[in-house]
Amino acid sequence: MIEVGQVAPDFVLRDQFAQDVSLSSFRGKKNVLLFFYPFAFSGVCTGELGGVRDRLDEFLTFDSELLAISCDPTYALRAFADHDGLNFPLLSDYWPHGAVTSSYGVFDERRGAPHRSSFVIDRDGIVRWSIHNERHDARDLDEHLAQLRALA
Repeated sequence: MIEVGQVAPDFVLRDQFAQDVSLSSFRGKKNVLLFFYPFAFSGVCTGELGGVRDRLDEFLTFDSELLAISCDPTYALRAFADHDGLNFPLLSDYWPHGAVTSSYGVFDERRGAPHRSSFVIDRDGIVRWSIHNERHDARDLDEHLAQLRALA
C-alpha cells in the first residue's frame, strides 16, 4: 500500500465522458483527492458520491481536485453520473482491470474492485494523507475536506 510521504503513482484513466485524465496534469497546480470506491450504483458508494455532489464547491476549488476511481467500465460510470447528477470526474480502472487501484495497494482481488480508500496528494505529487474504510462504512467527508484545506 502507498504510504504517506511517498510519491503517488501517476496514471492516465478515462472518465465517464471517455476523456483521458492524468494525475500528473495536476502536478504543480492543485492538490488532489483520490476517492477509490467499490461499485457504481451500490448503496454506500451512491450515498458517498451524492454527498460529494452536494458539497462539490467545497471539494473542487482553485487549490484542489477530486478524482473518483472505480473498476467499472466507462459506460457504467456515464450511466451512474447521469442518473445521480455526478458532475465531477469518475475514472474507470477497468482495463487492465484494477491496474491503477493495485498500484495504490487498494485492489480487492476477491471482489475485483477497489477498497473504500482515499488519498490526498499535494501539488508535488506526494501522498500527504490516506484513510481506508471498511466496505460498508461510509467516509467522513468533513475529515476529507479538512485534510484538503490543510494543504491549501
